[in-house]
Amino acid sequence: MAQNLAPPQKEQAAEPQRLTPAGRRAVFAAVLGTVIEWYDYALYGAAAGLVIAPLFFSEAVASAGAMMAFATFAVGFVARPLGGVIVGHIGDKYGRRPAMMLTIILMGVATVGVGLLPTSMAIGAAAPLLLVLLRLLQGFGAGAELAGAMTLVAEFAPPKRRGFYTSLVLSTPPAGIALATFAFFAVSSLGTDVLLGWAWRIPFLVSAVLFFLALYIRNRLEETPEYSAAITKAENERTKTRLPLRDVLARDWRQVIVGFFSITGHNAMNYILAVYALTLMTSPAVGLDKPSALLAVTLGSLVSVALTPVGGWMSDRFGAPRVLLFGSLMGAALAYPIFALLSAGDFALAFTAIALGYGLVIPATSGAQGAFLTNLFPPQRRLSGIGLARETNGALVAGLSPLIAAALVTAADGQTYLAAGYLLACCLASAVAVAASTRLRTNR
Repeated sequence: MAQNLAPPQKEQAAEPQRLTPAGRRAVFAAVLGTVIEWYDYALYGAAAGLVIAPLFFSEAVASAGAMMAFATFAVGFVARPLGGVIVGHIGDKYGRRPAMMLTIILMGVATVGVGLLPTSMAIGAAAPLLLVLLRLLQGFGAGAELAGAMTLVAEFAPPKRRGFYTSLVLSTPPAGIALATFAFFAVSSLGTDVLLGWAWRIPFLVSAVLFFLALYIRNRLEETPEYSAAITKAENERTKTRLPLRDVLARDWRQVIVGFFSITGHNAMNYILAVYALTLMTSPAVGLDKPSALLAVTLGSLVSVALTPVGGWMSDRFGAPRVLLFGSLMGAALAYPIFALLSAGDFALAFTAIALGYGLVIPATSGAQGAFLTNLFPPQRRLSGIGLARETNGALVAGLSPLIAAALVTAADGQTYLAAGYLLACCLASAVAVAASTRLRTNR
């Protein structure tokens, strides 16, 4: 396991188990800011399943339009590794605070921009092109958001409570997803014509208010004590690196590989439930209406918000690798039942499917993920390492999972067994990676 296994020193026995006032401010800023940013990011996921195809790919047939909508959703994840590397470099070299400020600015500009964008009916082929450019900007901003937020909190948190406090941050993406899905649920109740006419813009434009709130809060952040101590030590010993990513690739490449695969099942489960499930449930073959499908995802995802801190507490109690392994194996076991329930065409069964994923799998994988990933890398290159591992996975797994699931269901003539098999394989890959992590030692 990639943790510092040295015998505890005498001073460690008296380690504080509560956050300092600066730490409490950091947790509040990280949690609220991440909710807002994931609201921004999840808005596009909900829109991709409901309105992007008719608004920006109106000339395509229905199935092709849906595929292109999910392709633009995946585009945002393509930019995330670049954002993770560049913003991670800023965070490791210049401090956590400027990195967190940059992410919120980029996300706010991109999200409001989507809400102001003309559709293809107004400007033709330029509309999807501009949409892709804004998605790239949004993905770049999101590239280090969650990695930066959980790094910020981990470095303020007492070491023995790192799992719990980082789980508070990691419980917020489902909250952002729930808010975004509820926003589309509210405007979709106005009717399809109103939704496609103007109401779809409202959830994106509301983000402007949230953006200024998050910007104000993050502007008051202090630098983390662990990062400050590590940088001061490096400067005194004249070992401070100019390019943290270079040291990550030279010294921590095994940790990057383990970090990448450890969250594969988590990302596949999360984005299939939050994004592709809407398309599956509202397809003609299943027949659930849009408001019911949106409500099922909204309520189901809220289960994870409540239970992820429990997963964080368990990671402190039993060890982050064990809890992450449990969540990955649980995801593998539930892959086929979840798809079967989503395909039943019944609201109660659809809600059960979402709640199973967000109630049993995501709380464990989210709750343990913060402690697991932050323990893989030393402070002076932690944000670069986590950003590289998480966001490369985001580009290859999270962003592509809805598209892959849609393609596999199409290839299977509407059956879901291939898509469920893909989810199963992703969860098993995570289980193997976490089990392999016990052989690693962090290069301090």
